[in-house]
Amino acid sequence: MLTRLSNYFLKTLREDPADAEVASHRLLVRAGYIRRQAPGVFAWLPLGLRVKERIEGIVREEMAAAGAHEVHFPALLPREPYEATGRWEEYGDALFRLKDRHGADYLLAPTHEEAFTMLVKDIVNSYKDLPLTIYQIQDKYRDEARPRAGLLRGREFTMKDAYSFDATDEGLDASYQAQRDAYERIFSRLGLDYAIVSADAGAMGGSKSEEFLLPIEIGEDTFVRSEAGYAANVEAYQAPSPDPLPVDGQPEALVFDSPDTPTIETLVAHTNAVLPRADRPWEAADTLKNVVLAVTPVAGEHAGERSLVVVGIPGDRDADLKRAEVAFAGCEVEPATPEDFERHPGLVKGYIGPGSAGARVLGLEGSTGIRFLLDPRVVPGTAWVTGANEHEKHVAHLVAGRDFEADGVADIATVRDGDPAPDGSGPVTLARGMEIGHVFQLGRKYAEALGLKVLDENGKLVTVTMGSYGIGVTRILAILAELHHDDRGLVWPRAVAPFDVHLVATGKDPAVFEIAESLAASLDAAGLEVLFDDRPKVSPGVKFGDAELLGMPRVVVVGRDAVEGFAEVWDRASGTRDRVAIAEVPALLGA
Repeated sequence: MLTRLSNYFLKTLREDPADAEVASHRLLVRAGYIRRQAPGVFAWLPLGLRVKERIEGIVREEMAAAGAHEVHFPALLPREPYEATGRWEEYGDALFRLKDRHGADYLLAPTHEEAFTMLVKDIVNSYKDLPLTIYQIQDKYRDEARPRAGLLRGREFTMKDAYSFDATDEGLDASYQAQRDAYERIFSRLGLDYAIVSADAGAMGGSKSEEFLLPIEIGEDTFVRSEAGYAANVEAYQAPSPDPLPVDGQPEALVFDSPDTPTIETLVAHTNAVLPRADRPWEAADTLKNVVLAVTPVAGEHAGERSLVVVGIPGDRDADLKRAEVAFAGCEVEPATPEDFERHPGLVKGYIGPGSAGARVLGLEGSTGIRFLLDPRVVPGTAWVTGANEHEKHVAHLVAGRDFEADGVADIATVRDGDPAPDGSGPVTLARGMEIGHVFQLGRKYAEALGLKVLDENGKLVTVTMGSYGIGVTRILAILAELHHDDRGLVWPRAVAPFDVHLVATGKDPAVFEIAESLAASLDAAGLEVLFDDRPKVSPGVKFGDAELLGMPRVVVVGRDAVEGFAEVWDRASGTRDRVAIAEVPALLGA
């Protein structure tokens, strides 16, 4: 059906919204696709809904091809299932919690694992009903601390989430691969140049986890990849440990005065001055930086109990708090505060050394009793310059395994270009990316917590194994706007554009509008979806500006040459503008 701009619910803006940080936010608001309702919350207008529906249509087609069945859950869910899986507490402040008039607890779902699991438990009771994959396209809610970038990081967003249910691990592998393949088809159809990277499962739980990342400068994720094919989110990157070194023949540890050296830079300069090496100068990589973190479990028996941990990392690196959250899964992690140091006077700030109960060595000031962990690179036989647990004193030639031991390993240091890939495929490089999809092998975590079992072929009850597969629909819409625009407006790919053609009638001559009406009918009859700018008394400049801003892939202008039988056809992607006989336009655009 022909859509006329003269009575379409649309208002474009000439000025950028004040809070817009990225191009997609700026253009989607200006072009009348969305409107802000609150921080991170947007209303969808007719044009925006049409693009969203186009993306959802592609997702639905590929989900059907992969054998998945669509369902739909409420966003408002009760507390009990989430409490059974531990996620009522694990989600922390990111979860929208509320009470009804009777005092019962509810939440606005950030994901729906529990709801899917309970539904299948209610319906399925035999291995004969499996494998099963069901999905929905539904709004999700997360209380982002700093919602920003329009649809890219909001508090309400639309996702496609699918869940597979199998009686065996082998079945899960097959279901996982089917969904992974479907994702590759979806993103290829959308023209997105994705990278598949290993990822941490986070609060979702489970074993195998892979993200589909779109390399883009405004991306919030950093990932690494090697030329030989290794790829991982930096949170999931695991630094390989070098082989241990012999300790025989290494110099004895030496405590030395180090006044005014609370930083790595000052320590290196001072050490080179008072303990010069014969082979080369001391470097930051020779020092052991002891980072003090506060770790607070968010769920379980010790939820809310704040404790400190010291992690020794090479001094030429910093601690990455996102990687630390993976290392200390299920906990909130932050740098220790001045109050933390006041409560633990054994931690001499700026001069901290190995501080575990097993690290009483060399007559250093006594152990703090705080858990002490090491970077994977700090292997037995490696020698370090580090704090002596005493004000203005450090120790050189402190050898791991000979002079001190740790309570364990924590891989929290920053990842850099040139670091080795864990699989031995060579050095990695870093890139920025935006997550557009995520697939997990959840295993039996949710099925066990919620009692999802089926009878196997021997009549024995077995716990179902699950997979979870998510695609950010509204995020993809924003990413497409980021990738496809110019300095005049949006330039939608044909696969997702709200209309195939934007037909513009210009001027005051009634004959021109009659010709445009006829052409609009012909385009509609040819099966094209047409947005017809038939607005009277609107200047050509305003109409042209709107046509460029709204971003239909092709624009047809019927103007002064119409009476001679010609129109102008714009291709927004290539920027070409051609004079074409009006009679040929339907065939040209329908090809």
